[in-house]
Amino acid sequence: MILRRGRARAAEAAPDGADGGTATATDPGTAGATPGSGTPGSGIDPRDGDGSPPHFGEGPADVLLQRLELTVRRRLDGLLQGDHLGLVPGSGTEAGDSRTYHPGDDVRRMDWPVTARTQVPHVRETIADRELETWAVVDLSASLDFGTGLCDKRDLAIAGLAAVSHLTVRGGNRLGAVVTTGERVDRYPAQPGRLAADRLLRAVVATPRASTGRRGDLAAALETLRRPPRRRGLVVVVSDFLGSDAGQTADWERPLRGLGTRHELLAIEVVDPRELELPDVGLLTVRDPESGQTLEVPTGDPEFRARYAAGAAEQRRAIAAGLRRAGAGHLQLRTDRDWLMDVVRFVADRRRAGSGGASR
Repeated sequence: MILRRGRARAAEAAPDGADGGTATATDPGTAGATPGSGTPGSGIDPRDGDGSPPHFGEGPADVLLQRLELTVRRRLDGLLQGDHLGLVPGSGTEAGDSRTYHPGDDVRRMDWPVTARTQVPHVRETIADRELETWAVVDLSASLDFGTGLCDKRDLAIAGLAAVSHLTVRGGNRLGAVVTTGERVDRYPAQPGRLAADRLLRAVVATPRASTGRRGDLAAALETLRRPPRRRGLVVVVSDFLGSDAGQTADWERPLRGLGTRHELLAIEVVDPRELELPDVGLLTVRDPESGQTLEVPTGDPEFRARYAAGAAEQRRAIAAGLRRAGAGHLQLRTDRDWLMDVVRFVADRRRAGSGGASR
């Protein structure tokens, strides 16, 4: 039996009955929900401090986005105060001075004329642009409508976009987005200012969920940023980066590499723990939301769980390798972890590295 890792819409569930009967996938409207959730429509959630973003299906988007903005500013601004270079995940595109090469520097920034003159490897430093144009490609395909941790993957993807917005939209910087669900592609022009960014976030939250049986098309969304070419800037891709089928070359890698030749790249990978390993809950019925295929998964079989975990780990290694080949910084956000602390660690590491290349 083959289970496409990361695509099955299943949540951790208890077996039916004492004999370890069949456990079925949870209802999509309750996946990731836990007892004690806030009252729908209030924007209030008593689970303060668990590191989860708001559940955008539980209340007015304006209220929840305002709450998210306050959380981001409270937990990020105090830790990441600094100049433009420090806040933007990348070092800009304006040429600066040369310096000697150090192991770990981005080889694409080699200054070959100075290296030839001095016979010592040099790299060309870059300075941050005064105005940054950031484009976000947000994948809201059916595989994101799933979550067994503190939130759904869709909520975490929107929270990642909000964090990028709060860290980059200042000083005249512009933010635009391409949102894909597999059924539709929505494009929002890059505009400056906090009000424009807030309108964009509200529009992304209001994006209808994709129908079951429709595959996402991240590659096509990436191509919309390649043609026609846009001014150099920062491209942020928020997705689970799952390809068309396990074992095949990811269809998003080629357009992503094309974008990397012109822009700084940041890839935000959204992951749920059940995409990495399965619990022992007996016979579990799972459904692939992007194909509609239903499978009976024998999670009580230790050998099957081990094969699943090994295949899932290999899939994630392949995704990480593809992002490295594209020259993208790689930030992984998980639904069972404090996502803001992951953002803090990533940006702090990028500031220390100072190279603006892919994370190593």
